[in-house]
Amino acid sequence: MDYIYLIFVIVLFALAISDLIVGVSNDAVNFLNSAIGAKAAPGHIIMIVASLGVLVGATFSSGMMEVARKGIFNPQMFNFAEIMTIFLAVMITDVILLDLFNTIGLPTSTTVSIVFELLGASVAVSVVKIAMDANETMADLGTYINSGSALAIIGGILLSVVLAFLIGSIIQYISRLLFSFRYRRNLKWAGSAFGGIAISAIFYFIVIKGLKGTTYVPEHVLEYVKTHTFTIISLSFIGWTLILQILYVLFKTNAPRVVVILGTFALAMAFAGNDLVNFIGVPLAGLASYKAYAASGMEPSEYMMDILAQPVQSGTLILLGAGAVMIATLWTSSKAKSVVATSVDLSRQDEGAERFDASTFSRFMVRVSVNFNEGLAKVLPQGVRKGIESRFQRPEKPEDPGNPAFDMIRAAVNLSVASILIAIATSLKLPLSTTYVTFMVAMGASLADRAWGRDSAVYRITGVFTVITGWFMTAIVAFSAAFIVALFLNFTNIVGIVIMVGIATIFIIKTHAAHKSSEARKKEMASENEQEFIDETGKYLDRSNNAVKTSLIKASKIYFVSINGLISEDRRKLKTIRNEIHDYTNHIKDLKDNLYKFLEKLNKLTPETGHYYVQVLDYMREMAHALSYIVEPAHDHVANKHKSLKKDQQKELTELSEKISEIFNKTIHLVKEAKYNELGEIVAEMEDLISYIQEIRRQQIKRIKKGSVNTRNSMLYLGLLQESKNLLLFMINLLKAQRDFVIYTEKHLD
Repeated sequence: MDYIYLIFVIVLFALAISDLIVGVSNDAVNFLNSAIGAKAAPGHIIMIVASLGVLVGATFSSGMMEVARKGIFNPQMFNFAEIMTIFLAVMITDVILLDLFNTIGLPTSTTVSIVFELLGASVAVSVVKIAMDANETMADLGTYINSGSALAIIGGILLSVVLAFLIGSIIQYISRLLFSFRYRRNLKWAGSAFGGIAISAIFYFIVIKGLKGTTYVPEHVLEYVKTHTFTIISLSFIGWTLILQILYVLFKTNAPRVVVILGTFALAMAFAGNDLVNFIGVPLAGLASYKAYAASGMEPSEYMMDILAQPVQSGTLILLGAGAVMIATLWTSSKAKSVVATSVDLSRQDEGAERFDASTFSRFMVRVSVNFNEGLAKVLPQGVRKGIESRFQRPEKPEDPGNPAFDMIRAAVNLSVASILIAIATSLKLPLSTTYVTFMVAMGASLADRAWGRDSAVYRITGVFTVITGWFMTAIVAFSAAFIVALFLNFTNIVGIVIMVGIATIFIIKTHAAHKSSEARKKEMASENEQEFIDETGKYLDRSNNAVKTSLIKASKIYFVSINGLISEDRRKLKTIRNEIHDYTNHIKDLKDNLYKFLEKLNKLTPETGHYYVQVLDYMREMAHALSYIVEPAHDHVANKHKSLKKDQQKELTELSEKISEIFNKTIHLVKEAKYNELGEIVAEMEDLISYIQEIRRQQIKRIKKGSVNTRNSMLYLGLLQESKNLLLFMINLLKAQRDFVIYTEKHLD
């Protein structure tokens, strides 16, 4: 039977590779968001720096492997077969859970998931052992679970979230008072010292504290570093301050930019050092367990796993291999590229579309904060208030090129504070959630930086608490899922393992396909929403024409498919088109959300034409509403298995759909070729079609009078006709508004 457990170990490592890929996709935001948000360097430079940090940090994570071996449960209380059940349940659950959270875009934490999965699986196996032993009760559960260590880990994760927010806000507030938003003018006297302090702190906690976790540093070197720590840090501060000052004098080098680049390296290194255990700690513990069991010659149910309670050092080659997988994922995963948006959006300095809606709690918090600030303003002397306000007065134009989400000062604080906090926890062998530490530091810094203004605070607070709620959701789901999977594996043995691995494989394939499809739709929408290319060459006219043309193409497809799906009673087709109307509505919402930026650029050239573009977007939105009132009732009618439409109704709708599709084709051609002189002919055809709809409506009223149709049929049919009419009316207005926008804009350009 030894070969079966060897296969189990191989399965663990296969799952670990998948877990590494999924985990890095989830956690890439931790060390990329600040550099990307501040646009500290070109994207490929940021990725190279982060990759080097991950590679170095992977070799520092050996000490953290103890968590997976004995941090949650007491291994000496379990035999080899039970330990393998726990480890397999944890890895299968982790792969499925992280991939699910990544795909649907919910915030999660790899540390939280692995801790609660270990807890859930070990509790499940312990409950089975207790139930099968007549001499034990549930009161003995504490002998199996390392409750003290588990509570310390869980408490540390919770505490780190609070401390990260507070420390991030305090450090950012002090930094902003020191530099203000016009920080470049203060770099000549404070920039080098600021960079020296930040880099020295990072150097201490990342390098010096992290050295004891490596497998290749000689003992005498560690002892020397330990006894000369103060001297090393002092020399580091002096050296970096001098280097940064020389670089500024000679090349005007931006010290905060250097901190951001080095901070990205440090945070990627801290991430790999702390989080690598989340991905390969369990498989390595499984391998150690198998080696000890194979050498013992005992039965799997008899060999107790005391070996896991002993210290272990993981091989450097294994750690480097895991780091290489993480780096490859960082460069190639589309999910890794998509997770940055939430953190950057919630911490950005400027206005724009908000990712989250307001909630009752966020409104309460804003009211309390506003009242507190108003009360504090009455107490502080006027001179102090004016001095503070002057430091937080933002310039009209950002000091950094490229319109970044926030400036270098905040990016430097984000990276240095987060990397230091994570490195402290790693040096103490306490796993914490790097996702939430970096996120909460960024949120605390954005709060202190007054990025949460009166117009955005309720949305940002809701976003923060949504992410925190995601932590609890992760914990509950991870514990429950691992508990259930462990019970299933315990009673089904090899058959259950094959089934669960198969389910995990199918699940990952399906979610990958769903994510790929979602990303394709997002890219399609993004190409239409792009605002940055608008310039003085009049390209915004092309952008507007493309937006209207795309809108008409999508509307034509949605209308035709929804009517066809209703007539043929094709639920799948209607379900698909219902998802498309959702994407279509979001596409128009994105255009509306970016309206301010568009008008800001447009008004520099043609200040008289902006209101026409506003009308264009309004009519596009009304068309989307009309389509949704067609698609939803049609889908519900078919999904609920209501009676089919009458034959004459089907014939009328088919003819109407064909006529409207023909109108759509003509309008699309008109917009594409910009032949607005032909608009009068198309409008006349639309008005004739509206008259045709009125005739169909009269036919339906006759059916109602005869009693040949029921109430549900009448409500559906009359509703479809009314929304078809509305669709045509809004299309007429859309084309007129677009015509006026093009004509008057071209006049101003001439």
